[in-house]
Amino acid sequence: MFDSLSDKLGAVFDRLRGKGALTESDVNTALREVRVALLEADVALPVVKSFIDKVRERAVGQEVLRSVTPGQMVVKIVHDNLVEMLGGTASTLDLDAPPPVPILMVGLQGSGKTTSTAKIALRLKNRYRKKVLMASLDVRRPAAQEQLKILGEQADVATLPIVPGQMPVDIAKRAMTAARLQGFDVVILDSAGRLHVDAALMSEIQAVRDAVEPHETLLVVDSLTGQDAVNVARQFNEQVGITGVVLTRMDGDGRGGAALSMRAVTGKPIKLAGVGEKLDQLEDFHPDRVANRILGMGDVVSLVEKAAETIDAADAERIAKKMKAGTFDLEDLREQLRQMTKLGGMSGILGMLPGLGKLQKMAQANVDDRMLRRQIAMIDSMTPKERRKPDILNASRKRRVAAGAGVTVQDLNRLLKMHQQMATVMKKLGKGGMKNMAGLMNAMGGGMGPGGLGGLGGPGGGLPPGFGKFPRR
Repeated sequence: MFDSLSDKLGAVFDRLRGKGALTESDVNTALREVRVALLEADVALPVVKSFIDKVRERAVGQEVLRSVTPGQMVVKIVHDNLVEMLGGTASTLDLDAPPPVPILMVGLQGSGKTTSTAKIALRLKNRYRKKVLMASLDVRRPAAQEQLKILGEQADVATLPIVPGQMPVDIAKRAMTAARLQGFDVVILDSAGRLHVDAALMSEIQAVRDAVEPHETLLVVDSLTGQDAVNVARQFNEQVGITGVVLTRMDGDGRGGAALSMRAVTGKPIKLAGVGEKLDQLEDFHPDRVANRILGMGDVVSLVEKAAETIDAADAERIAKKMKAGTFDLEDLREQLRQMTKLGGMSGILGMLPGLGKLQKMAQANVDDRMLRRQIAMIDSMTPKERRKPDILNASRKRRVAAGAGVTVQDLNRLLKMHQQMATVMKKLGKGGMKNMAGLMNAMGGGMGPGGLGGLGGPGGGLPPGFGKFPRR
């Protein structure tokens, strides 16, 4: 989402860090470039002006100019103000009310409101063990109610039965009554949207609000729509009164200005962020972690949390023991590759690792996450015996496996070579600890070549097995 902004800010701060001492002129020049970068990222002008004024006030003071590392001090000041701009601390959904707790979803058509409704319901069911009822109030868009019903079936979350001809306020009241009678904890009401804000839309949502008195009113906005999203947020907040924002498509390649402007314009926290199309791809919005990503500092905490949620601790422990014993086979490698895809693939993992800077960009340019799926397909094309004993793969077997996976025999050979080298080095790691880590990097391909970072992007790429060894929550 913030790649372009991150690149521009990184270039500015690299120049500052390269200087032993900073003058007030150096800081002002850098802040002018930061201002341009924020405006080009589609951050609202009043927000940019306020941000730059706050940074300048601290950055030209004695705290920075007489610091031992003035460049680093400026980066810290920018980071702290970014966190403040984004809301300071994380704000979660407020369910502190007598059940059933009504949550009203509002937003324009196409913002991802219905999908976000299902994502939140799944999150409340899995993470907080809540019994959730979803109800679609959208009687205008064709098949909108059927869409929510299908998403409910996918998430295994109950949806209110559809009654043709019923109006939004009546549907909302029926949902609350049904939830009270059937012991639901939360009711999520998916309201209708429009292509743009109009009086009819606002009147309809206000009527629903007055009828059910929602404990949370969440505005769903598309991160990629820039200033339009900010204007929509302002209007909904003024006319309906929102309690928080859900940003969708945070995994897109837009400029990110909506995310940076939303809190400052509405005064309401960004509570959740959609980071993919799947129903489980919804994250809490943490201002400090987003600021870290923008400034190229990575987000290891989110990576570890994601790993804890998606990786089976027992499997990780089992594979770790096999690696130490030197019995790491292709079935174990396949499991590790699958874990990597759950974490967002190589590009997703690299984006959360700190300190890579330009190296990260170079690596990501060579990383093709489809290669992980091709590697898994190659292993899937083998028989169980071949996966356990790769040495039996002769020429005819290799041709069969390659044909089954839709790859060449050379691709398969690279995968087998990588597995062999990794198994050997992992056995040494089990005996010699960290001193053999260099050997592991060599086994993975080493260096920045056609295969990418340490061979990660090449046909034999992949993180070392055991990467995802985190305890399940």
